[in-house]
Amino acid sequence: MPAHTIAAATVDLTPSPLADDQVVSGNPQVSALEILTERALEVGVWQHTAGVSTDVEADEVFVVLRGRATIEVAGGPTLEVGPGDVGVLQAGDRTRWTVHEDLRKIYVVHG
Repeated sequence: MPAHTIAAATVDLTPSPLADDQVVSGNPQVSALEILTERALEVGVWQHTAGVSTDVEADEVFVVLRGRATIEVAGGPTLEVGPGDVGVLQAGDRTRWTVHEDLRKIYVVHG
């Protein structure tokens, strides 16, 4: 892929609806844009609107661009994230995302 840039904070994302069993409360909407997929590496922009949902994670490092959320990791820590925070999730982590303000992040997934 040739060198390029995107405006990660404002780029249009593609809706990626949550499964009904992932929605805990509210009407959270998820959207994403994959920027790069190379071998076992995926990089993209992801957004989750206010609400509560669950997920099973991949090995991921992310940087929050905007918004605020509480991420509860089953059997692990509770992460409070906001703009500028860098988070790390492990493959298999079962998480509960309580998004207080629409959250947008850049993610890097290995796996």
